[in-house]
Amino acid sequence: MGYVIAGIDPAPFRHLYGLSDAALAAEQVVRMTVTAKPDAPCRVELVDVDPGETVLLVNHEHLPVATPYRSAHAIFVREGAEMPARFDNRVPEPLAIRLLSIRAFDDAGMMTDADVVEGCELEPLIARMFEDPAVAYLHVHNARRGCFAARVDRA
Repeated sequence: MGYVIAGIDPAPFRHLYGLSDAALAAEQVVRMTVTAKPDAPCRVELVDVDPGETVLLVNHEHLPVATPYRSAHAIFVREGAEMPARFDNRVPEPLAIRLLSIRAFDDAGMMTDADVVEGCELEPLIARMFEDPAVAYLHVHNARRGCFAARVDRA
């Protein structure tokens, strides 16, 4: 079974690019300069941002469902990110190198399964979870900090 891992739409963040730190603070956003790699994975481009570049630490509602699982958390977006990444049947490096929490959801936004896995073992878990026809999509989170990393859909 094929799958797609895609970055999030940058549209909700574009108005933040280039704002002053004070203007960002008014939006509850923090600009940070990356000092190490891997340290700041951009959720639009699904890459670890290079040292010296800036990222915006923003609150993002990654699960806007009308269930108790509705959820938002802090994520990094590379300042200036324009094109959402798309990975067909392959795991992007920022996921492959981290400990991940995977959550399966049905069409109603209810969690049906969950597991924790090293990123290098993500692909077999995706296949196993998608064997269940009730699973509509998966959410991947960084297990240690808990932030949303990516959504996985059937291809």
